Amino acid sequence: MKRALEEVAEFLRVPLVGDGRAQITGIASLESAKAGDLVFVEDARHLARALDSAATAVIAGEFARQSAQKKPILITLQPRLAFAQVAAWLRADTTDSSGTHPSALVHASAILAAKVTIEERVVIRENVIIGEGSSIGVGSVIGPEVKIGSGCRIYPNVTIYPKATLGDRVVVHAGAVLGSEGFGYVRDRTTGRYEKFPQIGQLVIEDDVEIGANTTIDRGALDGTRIRRGTKIDNLVHVGHNVDVGEDVVIAAQTGLSGSAVIENNVVIGGQVGIADHVRIEAGAILGAQSGIPSKKVIRGNGVVFWGTPARPIKEYLKELAALARLAKKE
Repeated sequence: MKRALEEVAEFLRVPLVGDGRAQITGIASLESAKAGDLVFVEDARHLARALDSAATAVIAGEFARQSAQKKPILITLQPRLAFAQVAAWLRADTTDSSGTHPSALVHASAILAAKVTIEERVVIRENVIIGEGSSIGVGSVIGPEVKIGSGCRIYPNVTIYPKATLGDRVVVHAGAVLGSEGFGYVRDRTTGRYEKFPQIGQLVIEDDVEIGANTTIDRGALDGTRIRRGTKIDNLVHVGHNVDVGEDVVIAAQTGLSGSAVIENNVVIGGQVGIADHVRIEAGAILGAQSGIPSKKVIRGNGVVFWGTPARPIKEYLKELAALARLAKKE
């Protein structure tokens, strides 16, 4: 799909310096750019390289406004963000393959809105609702009474258990399992055996959430598990039952969140972080990779980086490491 640069500028609502009639057909890095591509630079040091590349146009900051006019430039305060937005816009323009593949099994009670795509060997159970423009990838299974909003992309081999709810523009990558039973048991103190505690709650995933490949999110035990608007979850993450994840949270790969943990808005969680049950991570905290948070601990500090096990502010943690190093030298 070709787009004139003046259309791109209008979409981004940013000024354009140069020929607005130039045609954009894709995006690229500076190294691989060719005619028709759009590239971006965030630093004035790289502007000359971008202007000398084969790309048709550049997204850059205010520093580029007075540069030599080798090619058109879109001016914005956040070039990387604008580049990502254009990429999504161009990609959306090329995806129009709605319809249900003959090999899919769709229950007669399911409600599919306009422009829904159901790919090969998909199973849609009873009373499922899927919103306009959503797509379900090869081999996925959508359980009874699941609700999927509009503009969602479910990649291949995703399993969504009964009664889960997904908002609009949710992306779920291959192999994810949503709404499975939580790890909850009651031990018989007489026999030592374990009895399954009821796992009858729901899973709610709000708008604009992205869930990585092979990630698992359990439904609530008696109440619910909720992933709030705009949160991004990496591959191979586990979210236990009754967890409440706030808005615009970022969770990196191989992190585990135990039952009833609460993650407030704008928290950043690094890779391989372990969060025990009933933990609360307050808004804006940053957990470094491989941090460990013990049960019922509260982590607070907007913009503060925590590290180690048990996690504490990184300055404190580094002081402790330095002290240990000094002691080791004395021995």
